[in-house]
Amino acid sequence: MICPTCQREIADYSNFCYFCGTRQAPGVAGRRLMRSVVDSKIAGVCGGFAEYFNWDPTVTRVLFVFITIGTGFAPGIVAYIVAWILMPQAPYLSSPAGATHTATPGGGSR
Repeated sequence: MICPTCQREIADYSNFCYFCGTRQAPGVAGRRLMRSVVDSKIAGVCGGFAEYFNWDPTVTRVLFVFITIGTGFAPGIVAYIVAWILMPQAPYLSSPAGATHTATPGGGSR
């Protein structure tokens, strides 16, 4: 899929562009729950749920923490570990083939 804002290639299941952050049109067909690669703090589980349900990742993490504390820590931690094991990691798309970076060691560009 091509981002309509920055015209870069992103994964078909993405809700946000990896490069410019623009929200993509929701594609219900072919949507799959996977651990996030670009929005990951520990294992990408909360980021994956946030992408799947079109939620804000910070809200998802805060909600998970409150649920974990409210259930006595163990069920939330076990659920996170199980999700970490069972959810596949989303593939990470590299830079487009035509993209070149010409940074010099001093920090400037040529």
